[in-house]
Amino acid sequence: MPSLAQRLTSKALPSLARRAFAEWLGTAFLLAAVVGSGIMAERLAGGNLALALLCNTIPTGAILVVLILMLGPVSGAHFNPAVSLAFALRKETSWAHASIYIVAQIAGAIAGVWIAHLMFDLPVWQVSHTERTGTGQWIAEAVATFGLLATIFGVAARTPAAVPYAVGLYITSAYWFTASTSFANPAVTIARSLSNTFAGIAPDGVVPFIAAQLAGALLALLVARLLWRPQS
Repeated sequence: MPSLAQRLTSKALPSLARRAFAEWLGTAFLLAAVVGSGIMAERLAGGNLALALLCNTIPTGAILVVLILMLGPVSGAHFNPAVSLAFALRKETSWAHASIYIVAQIAGAIAGVWIAHLMFDLPVWQVSHTERTGTGQWIAEAVATFGLLATIFGVAARTPAAVPYAVGLYITSAYWFTASTSFANPAVTIARSLSNTFAGIAPDGVVPFIAAQLAGALLALLVARLLWRPQS
């Protein structure tokens, strides 16, 4: 039975360097979309936070579909250290390759934030002042990441071609039903701490967010083993 990673990428994998670059590029575009749409939304929403969040949500969900369709055949389109760690724990990728992916994802996320700042004539180097902390926020991040990983595992188990759309729709939804607006990604969390804009998070909130995200990912791994066993 093919592994989940093999079902998501049916052809022979490109070189590791090409896969790592795809992860860098995809995560950079993701963060450019998240931060850039947040800046644009805040400027145009006239102080209406609900409208600004909606205008931030739609581009994020949409770009995820595009990026997974575009780069999935190259790297598997993780764009998220929690996803790469999950594949390593499932022994569907090596720890060495997962580590390279994670470095590429974090570097790409930071580059994407800086590109967004440049596009909107803002200082490249920033530190966010937006406090996102508290038990509710941490639970929200655990739930958001659990749901994201469960979406990937569950949909890929039977209909892998639908994964891009499922992930985009899930994130679009989770922006609104989680108190944290669903970061669900350690690389995203790190990079957004470097943007004092609508999408930012103060640096002191980064470590608790990442801890909650990893806890949600581990729980999703356990549930996936129970619900989506490989077909014989």
